[in-house]
Amino acid sequence: MKHLSRAEEQVMEIIWKYETVFMKDILANCPLPKPATTTISTVLKRMQNKGFVAYNVFGNSRQYYALVKKDDYFTKRVNKMVKDFFDNSALQFASFFTTASNLSANELEDLKKIIELEIKRKK
Repeated sequence: MKHLSRAEEQVMEIIWKYETVFMKDILANCPLPKPATTTISTVLKRMQNKGFVAYNVFGNSRQYYALVKKDDYFTKRVNKMVKDFFDNSALQFASFFTTASNLSANELEDLKKIIELEIKRKK
């Protein structure tokens, strides 16, 4: 799976949120300052070429939809980050995440419960 640029990720977030969108929907949900329509068109074309989005034609308008699920994309991104920055060690990543992210005691307890459930699931 190819990587999305920051601008492409922003557009993908909108598409993932609404499932199908027209250009006007993307523009309406972009943060200020709003990009030009031509900029969004270029971003969408790059995303099509990378295999992330497709569209249906309705008159003169295109309705875009995702070809890649958000969870699948971010799983690949996290796995690549673990490989590139943490010597492919999920343990090193988890250690870094829990110490560097300023999680509260309650959040750490919630994380502990998630880990305990995953341990039970894998036994």
